Amino acid sequence: MTDPQPNAGTNADPRLPGDSKADPQLPGGTNGPGDIPLGDDGAPGDAPLGDIPLGDDGSPVFAAPWEASAFALAVRLSGEGHFTWSEWAATLSEEIRAAQQEGDPDRGDTYYKHWIRALERLCRERGLVSREEASDRKEAWRRAFLDTPHGMPVELAPRHNHNTP
Repeated sequence: MTDPQPNAGTNADPRLPGDSKADPQLPGGTNGPGDIPLGDDGAPGDAPLGDIPLGDDGSPVFAAPWEASAFALAVRLSGEGHFTWSEWAATLSEEIRAAQQEGDPDRGDTYYKHWIRALERLCRERGLVSREEASDRKEAWRRAFLDTPHGMPVELAPRHNHNTP
């Protein structure tokens, strides 16, 4: 079976712009022209989805907005020091291998689902979210999705902070 991500487990990913060897903390290295736009604080900027990078064939690097969000979240959490990019790459590689062992045909269409699993795992391991909190939030998204009319954006009800009056 051919691996559609030949660089899985390294800091290089053919889908990421730039030379990721330049800075192991962030994909794209120097974040030069064509890279993911970064804000003044070094975190992914608030560029509209239409400004996401394009691949060599001119098509968007991400197949869906949630993939871009997963990418941006991984970059931001790494940039904030919650994990290094090397730790991220190792965790993502482990999640891809686990999925393959579970029967994932590895055609590339599940790639960002592995990102989500890796993000959830690292966030739990680093104490950023508990398993219960993650489960509750997933259920809230599931309910919101099921309750949203076709073609409308899915929106969650605001979370209430139980510590404030």
